[in-house]
Amino acid sequence: MHALSNICRISAFLCVLVSSASAAELQLATLFADHMVLQRDKPVPIWGWTEPSSPVTVKFAGQSKTVHADGDGKWMLKLDPLPASSESRDLVAEGGNQITIHDVLVGEVWLGSGQSNMAMTVSAARGFEVERAASELPQIRMFREASEAADKPQERGNGAWIVCSPSTVGAFSATLLFFGRELHQELGVPIGLINSSVGGTPIESWIDATAQKKDADLKPIFVKAMEADASFDAADATQKYELALLKWKASASEAKAAGKAIPKKPRDPVELRKRKGNIGGLFNGKIHPLIPYAIRGILWYQGEANSHPTKGFYYRFQLPLLVTDWRNRWNEELPFAWVQLPNYEKAGEDWMLVREGMLQALQLPNTGMAVTIDIGDNLDIHPKNKQDVGKRLASWALNRVYHRGDKFPLGPFVERVEIRGDECFIAFNGAEKGLRIEGDSQLGFMVAGNDKAWNPAAARIDGNTVIVRSAAVGQPVAIRYAWSPSPKCILFGDGDLPASPFRTDEWEVGDTPAR
Repeated sequence: MHALSNICRISAFLCVLVSSASAAELQLATLFADHMVLQRDKPVPIWGWTEPSSPVTVKFAGQSKTVHADGDGKWMLKLDPLPASSESRDLVAEGGNQITIHDVLVGEVWLGSGQSNMAMTVSAARGFEVERAASELPQIRMFREASEAADKPQERGNGAWIVCSPSTVGAFSATLLFFGRELHQELGVPIGLINSSVGGTPIESWIDATAQKKDADLKPIFVKAMEADASFDAADATQKYELALLKWKASASEAKAAGKAIPKKPRDPVELRKRKGNIGGLFNGKIHPLIPYAIRGILWYQGEANSHPTKGFYYRFQLPLLVTDWRNRWNEELPFAWVQLPNYEKAGEDWMLVREGMLQALQLPNTGMAVTIDIGDNLDIHPKNKQDVGKRLASWALNRVYHRGDKFPLGPFVERVEIRGDECFIAFNGAEKGLRIEGDSQLGFMVAGNDKAWNPAAARIDGNTVIVRSAAVGQPVAIRYAWSPSPKCILFGDGDLPASPFRTDEWEVGDTPAR
């Protein structure tokens, strides 16, 4: 008995020694791995962990930088700005041990985040076989952040860099690849794409919980979400799910035998909540570990999960908060663009309210938006045409971030509105080369008087101004354009880019309050 006890104590002691040795070993954050792309022309933070207070040296491209770890063993240093380079080089970190990162390039790095349409892979997008045949692009690499949601901000993430090729391209985020490919072709430098996205997730999962709690505009939705978290009974939910699963198996078997469509399989509510991360969980697990990796900018493709009744109104506060909070954490006003929700047949008006929130967020400096109401799929919330989405985001970046004047950054956006008698004059920017109407001029615009009754209005163009009029409204006071989940898209501007849906009224919409 004593011998067994001694063996247990020795085993425990050895485990502690192994654990301590492992903790003392020099480690790099997961992003620093083979095939990575470092951001050019700005200081490059490199960080990791080692023995507390011990020195660490990082060598790359002729630079050698040394720093001492802090009392907890974390260390960080910054390489001086590097020029773009497609030369495959090694980065070496030395401390108690040595780590060599192979095949490192220097170019432009962008972070892409959001839900399923950002996560959607090239293999699921339009024309996969054609794209695969043209995907021998070794200077384009993607890091997929594979960590999960967490209750607290995490220091360490999980993932790996992959090089774009016919054998790997299927796993790339389609939107990010097509965006990055445009940049690579135009700029001629390596492109690094960081994909941190999870399908079916709301924006509140991606914003730090403390930041949301401090925002007075978000108090109603924040309180409601916290109450839902507090009242969630995992054991009860699991029991109900297991019963539902048994019933589904029986129904599925009967349907299969009868040659009928198999009913939708129930989803595990506990696993679903874990994946969505609740308030701030995905920020903690999938964004925090990436900070402060040097990047050029951020792309956001999300909103579907916030279009449920009573939620869409709050997007006008949530998106600016996400942009501001992430910028603060990177300590830089990073260029930030998002994809506006596409055309999609969906009940309720919160789909349009999310679009409106995205439009209003353009008031933030150094931001952009790809309007996609002409390239979605009315019957599919996951439109396969990600090529044009990537091109529109890239066109914005090339114009506004890289100052390529031959690229059009945005479609037409309302600059001012004037009502004269029964006619409404809407002046647009983003239409220096003129506006055009495609299709029936009475299908896009609607006007209303003080009675709030909406009527179709005919539209005509005068330079960069659209003049709309409805014979049914003698004294119009409000205008709406493309105000429906799947609207008629008739107005286009520079680069054949569509105008964003908009409204001039502040009337109550659906179950949400007036502005």
